[in-house]
Amino acid sequence: MSVQSRRELLNTVSGRYRAANKFGKGQILDEFVASTQYNRKYATSLLNGPNTVSKAQRPRTRSRIYTQEVERKLIEIWEASNCLCAQRLVPFLPEFVAALERCGELTVAPECRVLLLQMSMGTAGRILSRAKRSRKPFGLGTTKPGTLLKHQIPVRTFADWNEDAPGFLEADLVAHCGETTRGEYLNTLVLTDIKTGWTEPFALINRSQASVSEAINRSRRLLPLAMLGLDTDNGSEFINNNLLRYCEEEMITFTRSRPFKKNDQCFVEQKNYSVVRRIVGYGRFEDAEACRQLAAIYQSLRLFVNFFQPSRKLLGKERNGAKVVKRYDRAQTPYRRVLACPEVPESVKQRLTAQYERLNPVTLWNEIHHHQVQLWRLTAKTPANPTTEKTLDSDS
Repeated sequence: MSVQSRRELLNTVSGRYRAANKFGKGQILDEFVASTQYNRKYATSLLNGPNTVSKAQRPRTRSRIYTQEVERKLIEIWEASNCLCAQRLVPFLPEFVAALERCGELTVAPECRVLLLQMSMGTAGRILSRAKRSRKPFGLGTTKPGTLLKHQIPVRTFADWNEDAPGFLEADLVAHCGETTRGEYLNTLVLTDIKTGWTEPFALINRSQASVSEAINRSRRLLPLAMLGLDTDNGSEFINNNLLRYCEEEMITFTRSRPFKKNDQCFVEQKNYSVVRRIVGYGRFEDAEACRQLAAIYQSLRLFVNFFQPSRKLLGKERNGAKVVKRYDRAQTPYRRVLACPEVPESVKQRLTAQYERLNPVTLWNEIHHHQVQLWRLTAKTPANPTTEKTLDSDS
């Protein structure tokens, strides 16, 4: 049957179909489908006529719950939190809103506050999707192998890391080399506790063994946890006599990941982007003034991240064919996870609580932004067509 014939049949049958009862409609529909070979659902929509409104076109019958004022406050809180995703922001809203109100940085009407705190993750994600920023490019890998002491430092894989106590940390370097790895440039040492997610970044003038070892020693004075274990990649800045001797003297378990297996250090690799790259970017920084500005950023950033940036920990994975379902816990800040650890002394918890009550997240973020601008002005100029040295993105 031609298209014209189908249209003529539709015009002839549609009026009779709409006027018929349920049994009559079934008979007419059967005849129409047999003649036109249309899909039954499509044929039904044609016979019902152009006055039928599809589900997608039906007018909204219920009133809007979240007003523009609620959406505006949510975006304001989201920006103050350094643009957390909905899965991390929504569980943290009661604590973060209370902190902002305590510091006088946020004023929320009672009815608006109720709506904010009852909002689901899906709704918050849809509201915030319009304000999300575009992703930044990835940088260059600069890990160079250190092979002399590999046989003395045991390999630790992701599956083998079973320590369920705070104090076991992963360490990694982030290079601020821009578009070329020639010459000397600043680096950031990132230390992340596996159990709590507590993160400490340090600005290094270079990636020498002495700079890395000195920064690890300094980190022990800042960490609220006793350092029990240290896991690194296979770079020569870690695999050396200085750090091996230090860990042996201080009774710190020293292990390394497998070559070319970044997932062995998944905890610190996550922080490389979320803590360092999102704030510092991918420019090249070289001199002492840039190092001072970077250190000033980290002085405020470590407090902002550990006290006001919640994260979710993976509880388990289930594979169903090609699909993998991941289960996460409720988002918490590293500060809250430290308070929940029975291994941490009460005196340390009291000190952290007193420190938390004195902190203003908006003030911290403004300090970070101020030093951020100063740092970006010091970006080193690279040649127009730099010849990038061959480097290893992972370990060798």
